[in-house]
Amino acid sequence: MADHSSSLSQLALQKFLKNFWGVLSLIYITLCGLVAVFAYLLAPDDTQNANQMHLSIHSKKPGFTVTILTIPGPKSVEESFVKTGLNGKSNTDTEIPIFSYKILDKEVEYIPYTEDGVTELTKAIPLSDFNLQSISKFDFEDQFIKKKTYLLGTDKYGRDLLSRMLIGTRISFSIGFVAVLISLIIGIFLGAIGGYYGGKLDAFIMWIINVTWSIPTLLLVIAITLALGKGFWQVFIAVGLTMWVEVARVVRGQVLSVKEAQYVTAARALGYKNMRILFKHILPNILAPVIVISAANFAGAILIESGLSFLGIGAQPPIPSWGAMIKDHYSYIILGKAYLAIIPGLAIMSLVMAFMLMGNALRDALDVKGVN
Repeated sequence: MADHSSSLSQLALQKFLKNFWGVLSLIYITLCGLVAVFAYLLAPDDTQNANQMHLSIHSKKPGFTVTILTIPGPKSVEESFVKTGLNGKSNTDTEIPIFSYKILDKEVEYIPYTEDGVTELTKAIPLSDFNLQSISKFDFEDQFIKKKTYLLGTDKYGRDLLSRMLIGTRISFSIGFVAVLISLIIGIFLGAIGGYYGGKLDAFIMWIINVTWSIPTLLLVIAITLALGKGFWQVFIAVGLTMWVEVARVVRGQVLSVKEAQYVTAARALGYKNMRILFKHILPNILAPVIVISAANFAGAILIESGLSFLGIGAQPPIPSWGAMIKDHYSYIILGKAYLAIIPGLAIMSLVMAFMLMGNALRDALDVKGVN
């Protein structure tokens, strides 16, 4: 029996690997997952939430390059590599985009960058602000002057769009993972209990499912979010509490179809308890459709979170969210800078499509009738 099960698993894996779009989607999802984990190590702006603002260089096109003058701030506590990788750096430095600068005896003169190119009055900063008394031009350039290129341009606040996109991947993956986990825990338990025991318990669970199903998902999520308050984790819980219904219906149907199978009857004859039969014998044999629906729910959770962020009740600023980026910049579509909204929109579309394609590939690979 174990060998036969292993053989079916291998055949399903082989069938999945033959699906080009399924494998490509899995590779893309894996890469996005790695980006989510190592976002702060990959992002050019590795400060917390990539929130380094430069209003003078807002809404610049991809590939924009500018000279940055960095004024060191108060020394902060040394942060561990792990903490920095998880939450980004606590940056106290001040960055100023400039056209040019000149080092004098006791101060540094610079001309701030302006969007229209009009030269403003020259400004000066004492060398003491750099914790220096005197320094050569080359040493000063090495420590406090850098050329910065924004590969995807800047948003309307002058923040690095690429960094915001990379860190925003965390929100999408987190919401998908947590929401699917919550929906699986609730949905599998209620669906399995209702389908196995039947009777009034099943009728009660189905009543809960039907009532929850009848409420528009977005409306229910908004109500739960408002009840729990706006925030990062509140959205996760709200989305998860609305996605369990479909899982419960699928699990219930599967349990109803197999609970009279011969191996279940044999388990009862051997005196096994109902919970053992249900969770150790029935559930492992009906996980294929649950896996497929989980992939679809992952995509659905990403879309719901993006919609909530667009409405302003999702992840709150300055946390980067793809939906919030679209909200901030959708008006720029008619101002000749549509890429500010299109880039996060394409990110949402590509990740959702990847999960849907992978779900379709898993459905075909796990189809018992199709595995010979």
